[in-house]
Amino acid sequence: MSPDAAEPAEPFSIEIGNAVLAAIEQGEGLPVVFLHAGVCDKRMWLSQMQVVADAGWHAIAYDRRGYGESQSPDEAFSHLDDLEAVLDALDIHAALFVGSSLGGGLALDFALRHPGRVLGLVLVGTSVTGAPWSATAEESAIEMAEEDAWERGDLELINKVQAHEWLDGPRSQSGRVGGTARALFLDMNGLALAKPNLTQEEDRPDAWGRLDAVNAPALLIVGSEDFSAIIDRHETLSETMPNAFAMLLEGAAHIPSIERPDLVNSLLLQFLDAFDGDESDEDSED
Repeated sequence: MSPDAAEPAEPFSIEIGNAVLAAIEQGEGLPVVFLHAGVCDKRMWLSQMQVVADAGWHAIAYDRRGYGESQSPDEAFSHLDDLEAVLDALDIHAALFVGSSLGGGLALDFALRHPGRVLGLVLVGTSVTGAPWSATAEESAIEMAEEDAWERGDLELINKVQAHEWLDGPRSQSGRVGGTARALFLDMNGLALAKPNLTQEEDRPDAWGRLDAVNAPALLIVGSEDFSAIIDRHETLSETMPNAFAMLLEGAAHIPSIERPDLVNSLLLQFLDAFDGDESDEDSED
């Protein structure tokens, strides 16, 4: 891969139905598609996109409906169909996918539907469609605080509680993660919370019972300060997915891409290195 520094990310948009999805791309080479968490938008990946593009890959990220700069009326839609449309609009047949939380769940669902289009997966604190959920008493307290904030209808309070829940970690002290990472989280999540509700999303089939069918090489990353159910889920994924390798980031919570970008960038580049060489010959086909 080329060691030359990539140009800054370029914005573009894709029309799907009556929606306009906002996206950015950076670099050239084998495509790496970044899928954001449900409390973030495409900006959670800016550091990762830069290092990936600098290493000679084509980095792509977009705001799903209901997030960031994307706009959508309340119409029937599927995030899975939208992802396929994004790839087709860019003439990408196959890619590596990096997904966080709900973005990871989307990547897994895409891998089950289109295994031939997924070269590899990096899943960070991932959701899994149909996965069970449980919480410790300590974790339940923050969930109750969030529920109370929703009942009050106070979006600013919801944002603060969710920053504690997902950025700091449910068992950590509120405000553990500060500075630019916290400001970015609050801005990304605040934008999503302020958008009109989309009530017609199509359900996706459960993936939890089909994980052994995900054969693509996969790197699983989870923070030690994340919800215990998500940490346990990653252990199940590592035992069930045939080609998965799990990493626990000590001291990080649910959004390590902005909390500890140095660690995430290093792990991501090490994973991508395995696809250098023969795999990069596919660039001309995409």
